[in-house]
Amino acid sequence: MPNHFSQIPFFRRITTLCCCMLLFMAACNGDSEQTLQVLAAASLTEAFINIAEEFEAQNPGVKVELNFGGSQRLRSQIEFGAKVDVFASADQRQIELLEDQGYVHNLPVIFASNQLVVVSSGNGRVQRIEDLAKPGRRLVIAQKNVPVGAYSREVLSYLSGETMFGLKPSFKEEVLRNLVSEEPNVKFVVQKVALGEVDAGIVYQTDVTIAKEAGSFAVIPIPSSANVKAKYPMAVLEEAPEKKLAQSFLQFVLSTKGQLVLTEHGFTGP
Repeated sequence: MPNHFSQIPFFRRITTLCCCMLLFMAACNGDSEQTLQVLAAASLTEAFINIAEEFEAQNPGVKVELNFGGSQRLRSQIEFGAKVDVFASADQRQIELLEDQGYVHNLPVIFASNQLVVVSSGNGRVQRIEDLAKPGRRLVIAQKNVPVGAYSREVLSYLSGETMFGLKPSFKEEVLRNLVSEEPNVKFVVQKVALGEVDAGIVYQTDVTIAKEAGSFAVIPIPSSANVKAKYPMAVLEEAPEKKLAQSFLQFVLSTKGQLVLTEHGFTGP
């Protein structure tokens, strides 16, 4: 019986064999590598990049795909059918909404917490908390449906009538009259201040280092009596393609190593 393959020109035989080998190698690599899809709040960006690197180093063949944004936008992606393994939110409300709809596989866990500060342009027109309410000041905060935006408005309510600073009960309303921009996540707030487009913004404590790297900033602490403790919950999703791996990632974030990374980025324990 004639060997039809031997009758094929040599160059075509080599090309065919190479293509077959490449397809075989791709198939093998596809079988050996697992991909974990993680959605995380924008304020977790730097910390979760490091956590993902550590997790991958401990789990050869695992790739962590990170997607950052405002927690409310990430929740919407899940509701619209995004195939996600883990969701880490900047507040409990977003995960509670997913729980109510049956999107969450297990009980969410609180893995970190945060607080707010005011950042202002260095040597600018906002040097103290009370300056936020002065006419003509330009302020940026996140949208009210974004966790940090909701927290910011909550803090302004607590500050209203704060005797330590001699603030009037109308402080919140006066500050919000100076609002010139509402951003979809905290990173955009930092950017507006860094570019000098506004006098000040309200951000997380964990954004201070990034803000200082971006430009000249003054950091104005918010007194603990008027501050909030932003709690960060995380959960494995019901439709997670990699449930077992997702659970391992969650446990790693809660581990001593994971918590150390979060601490290095300014977060406090759960």
